[in-house]
Amino acid sequence: MTDESASAPTPADLYPPLQRSGDAVYGDQGEMHPHWHYVMDSLAAMPASVLDDRQAKAQRLLRDDGATYNIYSENYRHRTSDSRTWGLDLIPNVISSDNWASIESGLVERAELLNLLLRDIYGPRQLIRTGVIPPEVVYANRGFLRACSGLSMPGEHDLIIHAADMVRGPDGQMTVLADRTQSPSGAGYALENRTVMSRVLPSLFRDSHVHRLAGYFRQLRSKLLSLCPHRPSPRVAVLTPGPRNETYFEHAYLSNYLGFHLVQSDDLMVRGGFLWMKSLDGLSRVDVLMRRVDDWFCDPVELRGDSRLGVPGLLQVVRAGNLVVANSLGSGILESPALLKYLPEISRALLGREPRLASVQTWWCGDLSDRQFVLDNLSTLVIKPTYRKPGELSFCGPQATAAQKQEMAARIKQDPLRYVAQPVLDSSFLPTLEHGTLTPRPSILRAFTVAGTGSYSVMPGGLTRVGLEENAFLISSQTGATSKDTWVVASEPERLITNQHEDSPPMRESEATNLPSRVLENLFWMGRYAERAEACLRLLRTAYAMLNGEDPLSADLRLALLRAVTELATIAEIEVPDSDTAMIDALRNGEAPASIANTLNSMLFCADEAKELLSSDTYRVINDIRDAIPLLQTEQQDAYLSPDEVLDPLVTALMALAGLTHESMTRGYGWRFMELGRRTERAMQTAKLVGALLSTEMMEPDQSRISEAMLLTLEGLITYRRRYGARPELRSELDLVLLDTDNPRSVMYQLGNILRQLRKLPSNNGHLHELAPTEKALIECSTRVRLFSLAELASTSEGERKVLVDEMSRLEASLMDISDMIGDRYFDHREASQQLVDSRWEGL
Repeated sequence: MTDESASAPTPADLYPPLQRSGDAVYGDQGEMHPHWHYVMDSLAAMPASVLDDRQAKAQRLLRDDGATYNIYSENYRHRTSDSRTWGLDLIPNVISSDNWASIESGLVERAELLNLLLRDIYGPRQLIRTGVIPPEVVYANRGFLRACSGLSMPGEHDLIIHAADMVRGPDGQMTVLADRTQSPSGAGYALENRTVMSRVLPSLFRDSHVHRLAGYFRQLRSKLLSLCPHRPSPRVAVLTPGPRNETYFEHAYLSNYLGFHLVQSDDLMVRGGFLWMKSLDGLSRVDVLMRRVDDWFCDPVELRGDSRLGVPGLLQVVRAGNLVVANSLGSGILESPALLKYLPEISRALLGREPRLASVQTWWCGDLSDRQFVLDNLSTLVIKPTYRKPGELSFCGPQATAAQKQEMAARIKQDPLRYVAQPVLDSSFLPTLEHGTLTPRPSILRAFTVAGTGSYSVMPGGLTRVGLEENAFLISSQTGATSKDTWVVASEPERLITNQHEDSPPMRESEATNLPSRVLENLFWMGRYAERAEACLRLLRTAYAMLNGEDPLSADLRLALLRAVTELATIAEIEVPDSDTAMIDALRNGEAPASIANTLNSMLFCADEAKELLSSDTYRVINDIRDAIPLLQTEQQDAYLSPDEVLDPLVTALMALAGLTHESMTRGYGWRFMELGRRTERAMQTAKLVGALLSTEMMEPDQSRISEAMLLTLEGLITYRRRYGARPELRSELDLVLLDTDNPRSVMYQLGNILRQLRKLPSNNGHLHELAPTEKALIECSTRVRLFSLAELASTSEGERKVLVDEMSRLEASLMDISDMIGDRYFDHREASQQLVDSRWEGL
């Protein structure tokens, strides 16, 4: 008999102990920590192919959820080229409850300490008066906002959310590298990681008894709602810089999860001492603002004058007590690493003891002795700025060249107050899945705390990031680091956190008051761009089918097709080549595909702007379209112009998008504006197509072929043949595509649908029975179409159908005017406000 169990893989086979200390899985003697046993045993029992399949499934789920992280680069304006799907490694970071208990108590104490420090800095400044903190540490740092002096929030906490980046040392103890206090990011990504892991490894997750994360977010929601005690149902909004921000996915994800409004600066305005959100029905007051915008950019009047991310007058509303901003404005000063040097003494002064959770040793170059030590030991230290700027990385002495060290020394001598130095810490290693095997990678853990009714609550877990290489120095999402779900395995029942605001039933708000006008505008244009791209793709597909068909085309017919393509794609007109091959090459080498790609990119941008209103299934289709766009622009001409490989899937995806929005979206104002955009654009594209294809009279059989191209593009060919047989007749064709109200692609069908949607929108006309200007214009346009004489439209003069061309041009212009009227009526824009003084004072 053979012993089959002897050949079964063990955890040590899958991930052998390291020959050095610092591994999170094994102890110093090479023994596996007990809390890792079940996870590693389960992973060892999985074949490598299964692990790879689960890893691929995790990435598919992240991609389908639209979980992205945008990389800043020189090409940052073009978001589609810099965004990437959020990276998640399948192997979790497992922490025992006993270890987590000490971490949790240290984080709670640290948050309390930083909260007291923040109140002192913008209040009595007793720590500066008594010499605990040198004045230069605060006053010379750009994170300190003089305009925020004296500001305080209701309740006991000015610091609502706190995050700490920590590394696990060889001794197993956590050391804090940095604090994040302005608008800490990562909690939403940690929640997304947990959601994906519970779907990819459900049995392993369930049987590991992992502490849940939902309690942290319930506490966050409860705290934000409690910050406005004078209103029973306060309006809370999440202020985001917009889709180009690197963590925009998280902003939209959290706003949806918490049930708050996602707003940008253009959605807000200050009036009468209050902050208001521009909505479809006017202005809606905002009581609490959870900001994801850095301090300096929040108010272009009192802070950074060239900011387009903030709201003019925001600080004045906060001073008046009519708005609470979380975290409080000015909290960025707590992120200065120079404070880490003085944190033990600060803790003794404020709490009477040193912190339980140690910080990394820090030398501040503003101190003369520290500066000399740093200059003498540049080769072994990490140099960081006391105020972070976008794209500014830390200086790693052990990896720097002699010239780089000399340059760094000069910068320190020139501005010593701006730099600190820290030792290079060896972080613990975590097993990371790469090509079916587990390899050790350095890790860093970001943990999150949120203020509660008494003290702070800690998320049981956090966001773990791992380096790309075993000797990676920078572990940052901007440098491509991947993430892990963090499992705190329970050894005791979880303590449920109740939410006092859940006891009362929620109050339903009118959708006209709880949707920013910007979101509705983007849904309107999303519908327009989607319909425009579909019309271009359909015509391009028809043109290819006819140009590559068995029956040769005459020069006149080829010219008509190409002119229609160039007109709908809004590109320069293509001359008629001498041969069919040259004709196809001219079409392939033209700019039509690039124009379609631009239209699709515009649609994707609008979808990102309104991301919080789109379902996961809808966004999955949007991601399919996003993935297909590069095929339109590839240099392999045969690949990007093949109808089977590119055009057909794109048309299908756009139709799927239309179907999902039609069947899945509630018939609220968001859906109505998307429908308005879609129907307006479809009517315009139909008018443009009819005018482009039928403008010139042709001899048979070209006339029948061009009419067939029109009907095929507008999905009316089968209907026409069933009604009229194969006999072509222009007036019957025009009746089908222009006047037939039972045809969902006719102009009259679109106009009737637009009118129905307009009548569902709020109206402030002031007179009960008087029609709104937009409705009047639409009725006038519909009447003109209804009064069309098909015989006149089909008539020719000198070989041209001038009446048809004129009427289609007038129809298109009328629809453009109606679109503009909808924008003027419902989409409010404001002029930018700026400081009246030069913003350069901010660096003084």
